[in-house]
Amino acid sequence: MEDDSGKRALNSYELANLYNLFAFVYYSQEDFANALKAYENVIRQPDIPLAMEINTRYTVAQLYFVMEEWQQGIDALNDWFKVADTPSAQAYVLLGQGYYQLKDYDASLKNTLIAVNMYKDKGKVPKEQWYSLLRFLYFENNDIPMTIATLEEMIGYYPKKQYWVQLSHMYGETKDDKRQLAAMETAYVQDFLDKDREQVTMAYLYLNAEVPYKAAQVLDKGIEAKSVEDSSKTLEILGSAWRQAQEIKKSIPVMEEAAAKSEKGELYCRLGNVYLDNDQFKEAIVANKKGLSRGGVKRPDNCQLILGMAAFNVGDYKTARKAFKEAAKDKRSKKYADQWRQYMDNEIARQKTLDEDMAALDD
Repeated sequence: MEDDSGKRALNSYELANLYNLFAFVYYSQEDFANALKAYENVIRQPDIPLAMEINTRYTVAQLYFVMEEWQQGIDALNDWFKVADTPSAQAYVLLGQGYYQLKDYDASLKNTLIAVNMYKDKGKVPKEQWYSLLRFLYFENNDIPMTIATLEEMIGYYPKKQYWVQLSHMYGETKDDKRQLAAMETAYVQDFLDKDREQVTMAYLYLNAEVPYKAAQVLDKGIEAKSVEDSSKTLEILGSAWRQAQEIKKSIPVMEEAAAKSEKGELYCRLGNVYLDNDQFKEAIVANKKGLSRGGVKRPDNCQLILGMAAFNVGDYKTARKAFKEAAKDKRSKKYADQWRQYMDNEIARQKTLDEDMAALDD
């Protein structure tokens, strides 16, 4: 039918149907290049029905997209728009996706937005992938308010983990701390946050909102469920959260474990501070000495101050004096260290006078 004699026997409409059949067969074999040629032959036929031409032009555009020939697909689709009476929302999205592939985000946004609004005007829910493309395009244009508005809208229809987490992050970009926490907490209470990093982020948000007890609960539960790694850093955060929540008895064993797992002495100095707050002075001395000897302490002067105060409280004035002297070498702690050393000297003198008075009474 396709040879010269066959073609002469067929009119343009019959030839168009012949090439349409070729295109169907090639497409079924996933031979998209030959399918495309066949469809283009359909369009070349004169006097074919307008509906056939319009449908075929759309199919040609789709095939270009399947073959990832984005510019040809865009050109073909724009030609189709010129003859189509009522372009569908799907057609505008297809064009938007083509422009997206060429990184023409403004043109992509324009067409994708048309499709979304077409659906909304008809009371229909726009498809999830349309919202996702729209959100990405707004974000690429650095339009954070519209990125947030799109996420808020799509979550009403597609309340998935990734969108809650993205929304929380976007609120963070605008310094909207309350909504940032609320979005992340919504994901957490639905058990969406199953990764270590996500749960640690949740804990940080609670800490920033001055809700340390909830922060500690998140990490404690995650470590117990093994969804959060009990690393030195995570245990440090957990211990700090318990401490801020005034749960000192829970904080101490966690801080002990965190310090033992750390290669540096910083956490031992922090542990020493917790011991001091809990009036465990001997333990504070041991922890701070270990921290200073291990090294890697951010503020050795603070560590020396804590050591000095703990030693003073157990009457080890020699150790205390040496610690205050070392702390005073740092100008940031000098004033405080000197005050403590003066206070200790006064206390020693007062105690000596008291002892002498008591001895005189005994005589």
